[in-house]
Amino acid sequence: MSDNNNQPNHLNQQWRLVKRPQGLFQLSDFEFREEPLADLADGQILVKINYLSLDPTQRVWAQSDSYLPAVELGSVMRSLGMGEVIASQNPKFNPGDIVQGMTGWQSHLITDGKGFAKVPRLPGVPLAAFLGPLGMTGMTAYVGLLDIGKPKEGETVVVSGAAGAVGSMVCQIAKLKGCHVVGIAGSDEKCAWLKSLGVDGAINYKSENLYKSLKRNCPKGIDIYFENVGGKMLDAVLGQINVGARIPLCGYISQYTNPDPSQGIQNLSVLISKRAKIEGFLVLDHMQRATQIVTELATWAMSGKLKYQLDIVKGLKEAPIAVNKLFEGSNEGKLIIEV
Repeated sequence: MSDNNNQPNHLNQQWRLVKRPQGLFQLSDFEFREEPLADLADGQILVKINYLSLDPTQRVWAQSDSYLPAVELGSVMRSLGMGEVIASQNPKFNPGDIVQGMTGWQSHLITDGKGFAKVPRLPGVPLAAFLGPLGMTGMTAYVGLLDIGKPKEGETVVVSGAAGAVGSMVCQIAKLKGCHVVGIAGSDEKCAWLKSLGVDGAINYKSENLYKSLKRNCPKGIDIYFENVGGKMLDAVLGQINVGARIPLCGYISQYTNPDPSQGIQNLSVLISKRAKIEGFLVLDHMQRATQIVTELATWAMSGKLKYQLDIVKGLKEAPIAVNKLFEGSNEGKLIIEV
């Protein structure tokens, strides 16, 4: 444990939310500040943040109360992050430890360490992967598909946003469980990536008739639909679900930045005749299983059974604009800021 007098002298760079966003994030929704760091008190650690996770839910946090209170105007924009402990007055953490937790959009953080976990160093696995496929993103895919979807060998699984950070993991885990997997994405390049992961079908919803393509790729109907997008895409799938279908509701990204939400779902009544269910979930409710789940994901990754892409944007100052890649569909894999 380091001594306070040895604490490095740093300025903290940070983005503060100053306006509720309308549509996509705008630079004017934030204010960039540089502030001196305070001295460490007993029980605190100083973390130099290396990576920040950019996630669709940040748009929700910036707008209004949800499963977490809205980010207060004038405060640091909320996000998951990872960094190195560079000074410590907490016996649970030592300088050099890599930790992750809710850091916010900033270069440094002083914290008592609650809610932060140490990140292991694994051969051949970049640390940034623990903010995505081997972290909360991978856990989200795991919990949503296995706990809520409950796939059985031979069943048909359809995934929207399939080339994204969560969707691509769902596709691969479903294949590991012996399912027929069809991914929906927004470009031919993303569909090619999905095919390289071993999916049985990949649909470009921007250039194909989604309903007809689903019919062709899912000849036995749809048993599980992992929902990341919502809107008209959900309607198209509902028309083809089987009796007893399960729909893990992970995200609804088509509506997050839409100032004029589309009309309601037309096919919801199908759930009655098909005795099917839609179930929302939050990975935060499953954190007590984090070690077990991440260990399993890491084992699959190191054995080559799980592949992933990291879309790393360099520079903290890029965060307010880079986050919009999520809503424009231009990110390739897990979107991360390298601070």
